Amino acid sequence: MSISFPGRRRFALIPSAGTGSRAGGDLPKQYQVIAGRPMLWHTAQAFLASPEIDTVLVVTTPGAQPLVQRFPDGGFDAPKLVEVDCGGDSRHASVAHGLAALRGLGAHDDDWVLVHDAARPGLTPALIARLVAAVEAEGTQAAGGILALPVADTLKRADAAQHIDATVPRDGLWQAQTPQMFPLGLLERALREALLQHRIVTDEASAIEAAGHPPLLVPGALRNFKVTYPDDFALAEAILGQNAQPNEASQA
Repeated sequence: MSISFPGRRRFALIPSAGTGSRAGGDLPKQYQVIAGRPMLWHTAQAFLASPEIDTVLVVTTPGAQPLVQRFPDGGFDAPKLVEVDCGGDSRHASVAHGLAALRGLGAHDDDWVLVHDAARPGLTPALIARLVAAVEAEGTQAAGGILALPVADTLKRADAAQHIDATVPRDGLWQAQTPQMFPLGLLERALREALLQHRIVTDEASAIEAAGHPPLLVPGALRNFKVTYPDDFALAEAILGQNAQPNEASQA
């Protein structure tokens, strides 16, 4: 059970302005259909169904048609879902713009922000609750944490010709997932500092680490994988098709 901090809200932020070129298809991958719904619907649904989350902010491409118009039967008209078309040319920029949008909604420095990949549709309310409980159990001064999995496979480093150059010890290695949960003000400052130093931020935790704060690693789940390549859609379909039907109302 998470520890309640009065007045400290929790916002989900889903950057959804990418093109997903490696996944193939005519649409950006987050809008391709899995188990009868756009992938983004499944992703957002976990947060919409979570009692831990107050507001879900989806960041789309500037000038994009609103989701409720683009997908009129897609379930994007949920009361606590807010869409803003302020996405940037990188994840870093989209998240930064999303944080600014949350400020416009009245979010404060100490409010929590859970940043989640649009292409991780296997997230569940139970995983969100696990992350929130673990991070908030660290107390009011907690820097935040992320869902992640200990690396189970043997790792190989390749040479330029794609032959094995070395076997990499996996002891202590974790594979980062999302959501990644941090205080809004701390994340804003960390992303701003990374931009000033011309550092590429591929996940929010790396910016927090560089700012001198070690995020907590919270065990995630295999089902919370990132859809990246064409073959990943079949796996996502197999997972999500078990409990989602094309015209079924949201019961996540």
